[in-house]
Order: sequence, then structure tokens, then C-alpha cells
Amino acid sequence: MTKFKKVVGIYESKSSHWVGDGFHVRNLIPSTGLESEVSPFLLLDYAGPTHFPSSDKPRGVGEHPHRGFETVTIAYQGKVAHRDSGGNAGTIGPGDVQWMTAASGVVHEEMHEREFTRAGGTFEMIQLWVNLPRALKMSPPKYQTLLKDQIPQVDFPKGGYARVIAGELKGVKGAASTFTPVNLFDARINAGETAELQAPAGFNTAVFLLKGSGVLNSSPIEGEAKIALLDATGELIRFEAKQDSQLLVLNGEAIKEPVASYGPFVMNTREELAQAVEDYRAGKMGRL
Repeated sequence: MTKFKKVVGIYESKSSHWVGDGFHVRNLIPSTGLESEVSPFLLLDYAGPTHFPSSDKPRGVGEHPHRGFETVTIAYQGKVAHRDSGGNAGTIGPGDVQWMTAASGVVHEEMHEREFTRAGGTFEMIQLWVNLPRALKMSPPKYQTLLKDQIPQVDFPKGGYARVIAGELKGVKGAASTFTPVNLFDARINAGETAELQAPAGFNTAVFLLKGSGVLNSSPIEGEAKIALLDATGELIRFEAKQDSQLLVLNGEAIKEPVASYGPFVMNTREELAQAVEDYRAGKMGRL
């Protein structure tokens, strides 16, 4: 018999701050202290919803490095333009996803797209950091732009759906290629609808509620920007929506290795962090 994952706890952001001048974020991981419970996910920043007035100067985060992990940016409202030291560039808007594997090192910038900057509007995105195992931390960087039309979805009976960004759901394979087993589902569940999502037993699981109200595996959850930690023993997630709700399901195989982090670098030891800083300063991660 299929077993439902138990909700261990429901948490709110413990940190709200600006990243550059373009991303007003509420941090859900690690500010809630869940980072050891949700490996391989290292960070979840929820940017917005924030209204930006019209401007001639793009807002965002200028040139900065990363090493040892991946960044995943999911766009809900607004547009962001990316370029990096590997020669990759792209713009994502509502429904699109950018999956950047920093690995051995990359320098990039993330700025509001120029047309969005000129027009102004509401900006809403999520950025995740996904860890890489020791054996892959120094592999070559990689960049994936996953446009809305490239992301498959599983439909629910009353018009809701789950977009399969990564992993697999009900036989539908996700758009992203990943280094370790990760399932990432972006779900809309309509009021009065009950949705069931499979998530492998033994994997760490969290459900982020962007907005809405419902019952998650027998536990009420409502409001905006709440994250639920689920146990690893079950294999099914059920959400009964009381209001139209928007969820992001994070499910992945834990990387059981030491984590050493310093700003934009995530490695296994302090010595590796020192090397990352030295390599960046020496230009070994490239320049824009």
C-alpha cells in the first residue's frame, strides 16, 4: 500500500533582504534551519512579488562567481537576463527556467531584462541552489535554458497541473538534465481539487507554498511563502486545495558529504573554499 509522507513541520522565512538592487527575497532555506534536512537543496530564495517602476537602468546583480553547485531560477512574473563567463546568455520570463551548473567555476550576472525595466511591473521568481557531490564539483560548467513550452506537465482532473521541471512524475520526464536524482514540480491546484504527486521514498522532500490554502497530507497549510518539510519514508504527496494554490515540490537524493560554504562557493573543505577564492581572484573562472 502506498504510504503518504508525513509533514514534519511548516516554516516561514526568517530572513528578508535585497540581493543586488533587483531581487527582494524571502529566504526559506537555510534561514529556517532546514538545510541539513533537504539535501541536495542548499538555498531557496523567493523573490517578490515586488513591483518595480519604469526605469532606464536595469536592476539586478552584477558580475559575481559561483563554484561547487547549481543555480535554478524559476520565473513567475517579470523577465531576467543572464550572461556568464562561459559565453552563455539568455532571457527567461513567466514559465521559463534557467538551470546553471557552476561546477568548477563560472562568473555571471543576473539583471532585469531591458524591456521589463523600461515598462516596469511585478517581478516574482524563485532561485534554488542545488549541491553537487564531491566527484562533480570540479566538472565543466553547463547552462540550460528551459523555455515554458519545453517543460512538460501532468494535468489534474479539475484543470490544475504540475509542470515537471526535473525528474519524473506519472511517467512524464522533466525537461532538465541533472547530475543527481532530483524531482522538481511546479504545481497549480485549483480550489476544490485534490492532487496527488509521487515522490520517491528515501529522498528528502519539501513543499513550498507560494500562495493559497489547503491540506497537505492531513496538515493544514495556508498563506504565502510557507515551506513544509516532509519525512523521507513515504512516497506520496496529496494536496487538497481550499483556494487556488501554487506549490513547488522539491524532492531529491541526499548528498551525504561534508558541506563547507563561503558566500558564492560551496565545497567540502575550508581548504577548497580558500582555493576557490584564489582561483576567482586569479581570473581562472573567467570574466564577463
